Amino acid sequence: MTINEIAKIAGVSNAAVSRYLNGGSLSQEKKARIRTVIEETGYRPDTYAQMLRTKKIRQIGVIVPKINSNSVAAVTAGISKVLSEENYMFLLANTDNNEKRELDYLELFGANRVAGVILLATIITPEHEKKLSESSIPVVLVGQKHKRFPCVYHNDYDAPRELDEMLLKKGCRKFCYIGVTERDVAVGQLRKQALIDACKEYGISKEEIVFVEGTFEQNSGYEMTEKLLKTVTDMDAVVCATDAMAIGCIRALKKHGKRVPEDVSVVGIGDTWSGQVVDPSLTTVHYFYEESGEEAAHMMLDMLDPKGSRMPVRQTMLGYELKIRGSV
Repeated sequence: MTINEIAKIAGVSNAAVSRYLNGGSLSQEKKARIRTVIEETGYRPDTYAQMLRTKKIRQIGVIVPKINSNSVAAVTAGISKVLSEENYMFLLANTDNNEKRELDYLELFGANRVAGVILLATIITPEHEKKLSESSIPVVLVGQKHKRFPCVYHNDYDAPRELDEMLLKKGCRKFCYIGVTERDVAVGQLRKQALIDACKEYGISKEEIVFVEGTFEQNSGYEMTEKLLKTVTDMDAVVCATDAMAIGCIRALKKHGKRVPEDVSVVGIGDTWSGQVVDPSLTTVHYFYEESGEEAAHMMLDMLDPKGSRMPVRQTMLGYELKIRGSV
């Protein structure tokens, strides 16, 4: 399959196909026709040859904290969807939540031929800020808000607070909270503070809530619930920072003869597919992870446009939806 053949099938000129493949200006109607032909024929352009010919780098570095996370998979799917439509490739770097490795990848991508970096951020240290400030290529953050850098993030205060208030309205008063490190502002600080503030409105002090700190995984939720059950006998609600931890919590509660939700209500955040199939199904907050990846990719492409480099720092917060299911 050649450019000439694609042009003939799509009913456009060879120049139009060339502009499409090289990210040039083209009407949406022609883009759609060419994209359809490429998808149906399985045509794959030689991206490296294109970069040599046009002197334009068409690779984006994407740094993720954990490659086997449902939310990370959804975000990267959104990034891939947008970048592939504009004939960009992305190089995926997995850090396994290792901060030093994250910094190493930022430096590596900055020193090698990528056009920009999309960072699925968790903990932003002063070293991160220094690297980001010194970067010679555009960087977009996903998952954390930062006033100095372009970012796409979720409503990690209002969303969990609305969920917590729902539990309070249903009569829950003995709260336990399974969280993560507060060095993670979005997941560790804001989601925890949302519960503290919601409970305060109902006359429940911070000291009356039992807090434990784990990691993001299901096994950690299980282990932290086991720890709670050794000292707390009258809990009626467990709020978890993530869906995975909430699923682990449900497993531990059921093992110890606690009925969910008759004895204890359990909620998570994220609305992963596993929360929908666990028994009982998990009440949670739906975040638009794939859309956040799409928005980050669009933001990156705008920044790579010569006009976009002069735009002010963009910060986009996405919405959310409560998903009330069987665990409450």
